[in-house]
Amino acid sequence: MRVDFNVPLDASKNITDDKRIVESLPSIRKVLDDGGRLILMSHLGRPKGKVNADFSLAPVAKRLSELIDTPVTMAKDSIGTEVMQQVLAMQDGEVILLENLRFHPEEEANDPDFAKELASLGEIYVNDAFGTAHRAHASTEGITHYVQSAVAGFLIERELLYLGKALQDP
Repeated sequence: MRVDFNVPLDASKNITDDKRIVESLPSIRKVLDDGGRLILMSHLGRPKGKVNADFSLAPVAKRLSELIDTPVTMAKDSIGTEVMQQVLAMQDGEVILLENLRFHPEEEANDPDFAKELASLGEIYVNDAFGTAHRAHASTEGITHYVQSAVAGFLIERELLYLGKALQDP
């Protein structure tokens, strides 16, 4: 599931506004309530294609664990052998948050190999990242070419309904 966890952090790496995390909870809970194994992916800030601890999603994993009352495993990367091993070891109802997608320049470049590797982690792709859905990045557009099913999450649905109403009756 692609989410938009690009949340503001203070100097101590504390989340100052968790609204973007909270907005994805209905989609997250749906997958977990249905017994799914959930792999979440997001970006945080603009690390310019390089690993930078200032942009780690670790504080997000901690906050999400609190919000869903379920442990969220923080992956050390978003692709690679270790990530694949973590995913293969998952049990129903477990959650993994991949490390910041933008630590890889291939994300913003919509690199097909990067998208294919992300897709290999799951079977169904859910885009619930309204704030990034317009970007042709590997985790938003490229991945859809390599998964069995691609669907919109509840946040995307809500925003599209809202925009539709605004267009019908400005």
